[in-house]
Amino acid sequence: MTLIVPADPLRPRRPDEHFAPEAAAARAAGVPVVLVDHDRLARGDAAELADVEDGVYRGWMLRAEHYPSLPGLRTSAAQYRQAHELPGWYDVLASVTPESVWTKGFSRDDFDHARLELGPGPAVLRDYTKSMKHYWHEAAYIPDLADADAAWAVAARFVQLRDDDLTGGFVLRRFEDFVAPELRTWWVDGTCRAIGPHPDLPADTVVPQPDPTDIAPLVGKLGLPFVTVDVVRRADGVWRVVELGDGQVSDRPAAVSPERMIEMLFPRSSGS
Repeated sequence: MTLIVPADPLRPRRPDEHFAPEAAAARAAGVPVVLVDHDRLARGDAAELADVEDGVYRGWMLRAEHYPSLPGLRTSAAQYRQAHELPGWYDVLASVTPESVWTKGFSRDDFDHARLELGPGPAVLRDYTKSMKHYWHEAAYIPDLADADAAWAVAARFVQLRDDDLTGGFVLRRFEDFVAPELRTWWVDGTCRAIGPHPDLPADTVVPQPDPTDIAPLVGKLGLPFVTVDVVRRADGVWRVVELGDGQVSDRPAAVSPERMIEMLFPRSSGS
């Protein structure tokens, strides 16, 4: 069992400051820690991981094509892509997440085809891996897909802002009125192991607790080793899935301690 974390770019023998608490917790629990050069990993160079066994990565986001195809990693390259990109998980979770359509490119024709497929009304725009929610009115929210030019203006701004980070194609999601703070749930081998505020929220945010058993059969059906599922309550009181992501590159909120993270991932070493 091995925890893999990025090295500090300036001090390569030390873990990156953001992941140092998890590395320290792992070592305290008897879990070996391997440091990797994130820049090399992001270029597809996984030479540092050649001898890793049952390795779990906790680090910065990687494009699916750069995730290492090594047998020693607990999450395979195919599983990483399935969790990391919306088309990989959407069909299984379609009943509990906003209706979505997507393209395989970023042209105006691609966008218009998806826009007409989803139909008129408000929508939220993203690509396979990320939205630009912090630019909500200019690059995320589309008031009415029937207004072709206004909708495309949002899409064009989205492309401009995402730039080299664009992934896959456009994803258009039917807008739903969410009213409660967003939660991040953590799942290991299909079992929910922790629930807390989304990392964008203060650690002391008081949030209602969803019943994870409602989505557990669907998450289990995906068969993924380690994922996060972000959920939020809709205006009618129904809990909805906002996002599923690979847990290795999902940010840990302060409400989930480093020790809890290691306990989830390596229960035999941490004595749980």
